Amino acid sequence: MYFSIIIPVYNRPDEIKELLESLSISDFDKEFEVVIVEDGSSITCKEEVEKFQNTLTISYHFKSNSGPGDSRNYGMKVAKGDYFIIFDSDCIIPKQYLNEVEKELTTDYVDCFGGSDAALDSFSDVQKAINFAMTSFLTTGGIRGGSEKLNKFQPRSFNMGISKKAFEASNGFGNIHPGEDPDLSIRLWKSGFQTRLFSKAFVYHKRRIDWDKFSIQVNKFGKARPILNSWYPEYSKLTFFFPTLFILGFCLALFLFLFGIKLPIACYVFYYLLLFVIATIQTKSLKIGFLSVIAVSKQFVGYGRGFLESFIKVNLQKQQPEKAFPELFFKVKS
Repeated sequence: MYFSIIIPVYNRPDEIKELLESLSISDFDKEFEVVIVEDGSSITCKEEVEKFQNTLTISYHFKSNSGPGDSRNYGMKVAKGDYFIIFDSDCIIPKQYLNEVEKELTTDYVDCFGGSDAALDSFSDVQKAINFAMTSFLTTGGIRGGSEKLNKFQPRSFNMGISKKAFEASNGFGNIHPGEDPDLSIRLWKSGFQTRLFSKAFVYHKRRIDWDKFSIQVNKFGKARPILNSWYPEYSKLTFFFPTLFILGFCLALFLFLFGIKLPIACYVFYYLLLFVIATIQTKSLKIGFLSVIAVSKQFVGYGRGFLESFIKVNLQKQQPEKAFPELFFKVKS
């Protein structure tokens, strides 16, 4: 089995440097290739890529901007391998990663897998707090942390693998973003392919974003979900509604508190205290525990509002997703 690592990048040369440095010290003793796809960047990473020509089997491809999903498809089309591994440019790869992937595929082969993410000690406190929000079983990020069923896992493209056979059968990622990952997983299921979580094949996901960018990101995640539900109603779950119900319930709890009904707001206070305690214990930092509460709040509010807006427009008003939310769709050019 020959692995091709596909990495789309957009104006992030520094990130590519860190990612390639981590791959260059991999303890995997078999040959693999790295395919860098520059998605129309104005600040390219070509010079950084050239620095690794002697340490990695690597190729660089520049194309016009058409989004991360289409760039991954482009990379898989030009790759030489029979199994593709996809990373986001803001990931750092543990040296044992490829060995863990090969071990899983040898033991119980699957045509598509996903792995979880973790935080390095060198990450900023905000990055660690966001990582907690995106991975904790107490939040909507639980699936990234591995709480989803192992044999029905929806891989996320910051850390996933797909066989050449499955890519060619599915035509890869669609043009929705975000949302291209679960869209691909569902289409693979419907075509008879299986997906699975490789719990030991994790990456360090740096997420170089601030609070405002994080809010925008999770808001887009929320908008994408009702669109996917409208495309694949058989895969809709009640849990997708939880963030919206959470924020609506919080508003109701505040209203009831004004009339002396304290139990609902007490439940929210208990939940946030639980978040704070668990985040503090996991990160060994009171500051990160506090920041994690902020991150989870932004996650629920951003996702919940996005989901509600999209649900009204797409599911109730029956608007075309591409017209209702054009910012979620790239025009495919490759």
